[in-house]
Amino acid sequence: MYYLIGGVCCLLKIKKQDFDSLPISELSQRCFEPLISLYKSKIAVETNSSILGFKEGFYEQLSEGQKALFMFYVYYNHARKSHIECYWWSAYFMAQPKSWSAIKAGMKHFKDDSMIQLLENIEQKLKQHDYPQTLENFAVTREELNRNKDLEASFKSLYTLLEITSPITIRKINDYINRNPREFFEIEDQCFTVSQKDCYGKALCLSIPSRR
Repeated sequence: MYYLIGGVCCLLKIKKQDFDSLPISELSQRCFEPLISLYKSKIAVETNSSILGFKEGFYEQLSEGQKALFMFYVYYNHARKSHIECYWWSAYFMAQPKSWSAIKAGMKHFKDDSMIQLLENIEQKLKQHDYPQTLENFAVTREELNRNKDLEASFKSLYTLLEITSPITIRKINDYINRNPREFFEIEDQCFTVSQKDCYGKALCLSIPSRR
């Protein structure tokens, strides 16, 4: 069993034998799931006026590897569902320049040129159709894609590329975590007892059973 603990980087605390037992193919998901659970639990109690500050504060608490991992999966877990979801979520994130830049920066962190090129192609296509680059008055709907056959055809092709490219991306992320575990884990050899705090000073203990 390993735990999400507080601190500057919100690293996952894990016993060495548990880390060694994790399949490489599961590393990125095992790192992402506790982070997104923490994020959702905290943002649920934020007011509308404080959400932006919380998002930026949460992101800045992460290590460089965690930032890259987090932004990829936040985007990919939505975009992978269909060409329509790929279209809408790409437009949504592109309307948040900091978030879109962070997604691309994450792929540079993992040295994934193919995914970077795909993201650039998506961005170029949306810009050609004058999609918003701010969330102010953002009114993009999924139904719009049905009325724009050229854009729909483009996103069907882009989505096919996403399906081809993403397994390679995930493999690269898993391999990166395996080579650089201390960007994501605090590994210890012995059992531990620790007072656990989240990044904002409140008590927290999230646990995930290790794979048997």
